[in-house]
Amino acid sequence: MRARRDILLPLLGVALTVVLQGVAAAHGVADEDKAFIQNNPGVNVIPYLYLGAKHMVTGYDHLLFLFGVIFFLYRLRDVGTYVTLFAIGHSTTLLAGVYFNLHANPYLIDAIIGVSVVYKALDNLGAFPTLIGSQPNQKAAVLIFGLFHGFGLATKLQDLIAARDGLIANLVSFNVGVELGQFMALSVILILMTLWRRSRSFTRNVVVANAALMCAGIVLTGYQVAGYMTEQAI
Repeated sequence: MRARRDILLPLLGVALTVVLQGVAAAHGVADEDKAFIQNNPGVNVIPYLYLGAKHMVTGYDHLLFLFGVIFFLYRLRDVGTYVTLFAIGHSTTLLAGVYFNLHANPYLIDAIIGVSVVYKALDNLGAFPTLIGSQPNQKAAVLIFGLFHGFGLATKLQDLIAARDGLIANLVSFNVGVELGQFMALSVILILMTLWRRSRSFTRNVVVANAALMCAGIVLTGYQVAGYMTEQAI
């Protein structure tokens, strides 16, 4: 019981951090980043690389989903396959969403991103055969949810990047930055996961960890749905 409490408390702390960050910075592009984007038209490769990497490293919703995706992946080849599918999905909608100025309500997109976290937690718990009588295609699910994660990024950028001058170069730079940030964050997660898997507490706390992940996804989804309803009521 003590071991379970030892792992449960940090996980609940992570979930609480997610809640507080969500309340404080939903749909957030930092004010200084907004100012830079709006006041510096033209090609800005290095700054957009930085902005893309920063957004991914601080994007707790994306990181929670990736944590769920790699939770039971032990081979680097499998990690590479799933992360590549996720990257293809979010790169496609990020680039297309901003370039073609495709609009969607950001609260609804972020709510679906929250659902993706819940989905992955349920998948890790083996819940779908009981809930729906079948197991979803895991690779297809990662690709599809990747599309929504990318569109989430697009909704945050498309209203800020008004100038078409340098748009393609800046978009590609931002997307490359996102991939670099994802690689850095994923490397840290993999190292921590590898260390955890070597301890006996991993097997004992699979359910606890994914329950905490599911709770975080539910909170993210609920917060965005509440934001959407509030927006519609105004």
